[in-house]
Amino acid sequence: MTQSTRIVTGEVRFSYVNLLKPRESQYGGEPKYSVTILVPKTDVATKQRIDAAIKAAKEIGKSKVWNGVIPPMVSVPVHDGDGARPSDGMPYGNECKGHWVFTATCKTDYPPKVVDANLNPIIDPTEVYSGMYGRIAINFAPYNQNGKKGVGAYISTNVQKTRDAEPLGAAAPAAADDFGAPAPQQQAPQQQQPRYDPITGQLIGGVHGA
Repeated sequence: MTQSTRIVTGEVRFSYVNLLKPRESQYGGEPKYSVTILVPKTDVATKQRIDAAIKAAKEIGKSKVWNGVIPPMVSVPVHDGDGARPSDGMPYGNECKGHWVFTATCKTDYPPKVVDANLNPIIDPTEVYSGMYGRIAINFAPYNQNGKKGVGAYISTNVQKTRDAEPLGAAAPAAADDFGAPAPQQQAPQQQQPRYDPITGQLIGGVHGA
């Protein structure tokens, strides 16, 4: 029996969420729905299903895309969140530590169906955000584009939000970070009171001690 290239994850965390509205790539091209998926390394079963689906996608690539040969270097979408990002060599964010990380996309012709824990459709955009937990159906498929051969991850229609969590994203800088510490307030000089000789009653000096 041929191994399926489609899997449904266990509970994962979502980042860079564009599930209700497609987003155009910074490199141009058509807008796509997309989400980055953080699979906890403790979820061994999900990782095993992912590995098996990628292996099956490579076999399909061999027979239908790569002219009968699996290339020695096949780009795969899943990366170690405890390592460095392949795009720039920089470490992943703290939210990726202890996780397997990959991004899945789909075209606007096939928008994701996002449901809640009770399988009710989610329409309110504030309910779908980076940081929430959920499950997602993913299809892995081979590609050969611009001389690069690999396996991509694609949203296979269904996404379920299971629970809320702390939103992910850059916090707004404090005003002091932008403008520095507040300047000390200067107090107005204290005006001297006029002094009089207690015997003669005459004014001693001016009001300002002149």
